[in-house]
Amino acid sequence: MSSPTTATAATAGPAERTGARTDEAAALIGGARERIDTLDDRIIGLVQERMAVSAVIQEARITSGGRRVNLSRETAVLGHYRDALGKPGTALAMTLLELCRGRV
Repeated sequence: MSSPTTATAATAGPAERTGARTDEAAALIGGARERIDTLDDRIIGLVQERMAVSAVIQEARITSGGRRVNLSRETAVLGHYRDALGKPGTALAMTLLELCRGRV
């Protein structure tokens, strides 16, 4: 037996599923969410590509006797993201740098 909430969710129309008040707005939201999902997939792919390139750089640096992390480069990356996206850009860059460093 399904709960009232489950039954309501299963039979909810597009407006209810999106939080919109009209079917027209729900259609717009549905299309925009599909676009966001596509963009998210592309962003994830780009982050994975960035991680792979970073690993190549780290390997070359370590093999040549250098350190895994180049702090001046990381500072430049942080500044680039901050300048482009504001304060939240710094947090995003920190997350990317953490993902791309691997185990330090």
